[in-house]
Amino acid sequence: MKTKIIRIGNSQGVRIPKPLIEESGLTEEIEMILRDDEIIIRSAETTRKDWEASFKKMEEQGDDSLFDKEEVEQPSDWDKTEWTW
Repeated sequence: MKTKIIRIGNSQGVRIPKPLIEESGLTEEIEMILRDDEIIIRSAETTRKDWEASFKKMEEQGDDSLFDKEEVEQPSDWDKTEWTW
């Protein structure tokens, strides 16, 4: 679909036809991303959609542990010299 860039106040914009908005699931708040020579418009709600389900699945599969657990749990020089227990 081709369309023209229009003047909106001091800015410029593009009118998105209602059927495209409905089919794409765009909501009031959108996210615009510039990638190479493309502008990507997507619903801002999808950014963290289903994270809770993904984290639960990771936990069930035992895939939610730190890769560097031993390093993180070892006291650092700062812990040994600066921290008072």
